[in-house]
Amino acid sequence: MNTVWMTVAAYLIGSISFAVVSSKLFGLADPRTYGSKNPGATNVLRSGNKAAAIVTLLGDAFKGWLAVWLAIHFQERLNVGDGTIALVAIAVFLGHLWPVFFRFVGGKGVATAAGVLLGLNPWLGVATLVTWMAVAFAFRYSSLAALIAALFAPFYYGLLFGVEPQLFAVFAMSALLIFRHAKNISNLIAGKESRIGSKGKDAAKTKGK
Repeated sequence: MNTVWMTVAAYLIGSISFAVVSSKLFGLADPRTYGSKNPGATNVLRSGNKAAAIVTLLGDAFKGWLAVWLAIHFQERLNVGDGTIALVAIAVFLGHLWPVFFRFVGGKGVATAAGVLLGLNPWLGVATLVTWMAVAFAFRYSSLAALIAALFAPFYYGLLFGVEPQLFAVFAMSALLIFRHAKNISNLIAGKESRIGSKGKDAAKTKGK
């Protein structure tokens, strides 16, 4: 029973879309209406409001970290195994991708996945983040950086900890993240992908504009 409610709670935490929340707080247009129409930090940045983008990035990462940290922190007290931790990790990520609070229209999961990895193990999270930053700095494509980091994350986990239930959670997140970036992959191949910091043509800085 503990596994069930912990998994559901993680999904609900993941369903909080900080892109939408921060946009409302900063008086911006709904990020689902401009640019890539993806409710994530990169698209919010296209509005020109860096503070809102930072809040989105940190908020989405924090919820992934929080759900996993709570599960690990209370693991012994609630008498649940590593399989439950893996389910929580997947559930909070699924909540971000398909949030119940926002008609199941969510983001692509990069920041939330980073938070989950940091929650599972700080070294795992740091290694994956360094990979993302290296690719992003070199090529200035957020999507390419996310794809490369997603490919390396399971490798890092296996190298650090071997085969554990959480490894399959990391594999699942990586596969879903790559799936959510299908359009970006097509754009990268066609040379049409937007670079980091570029503004969407129809991005509105304030509501009603």
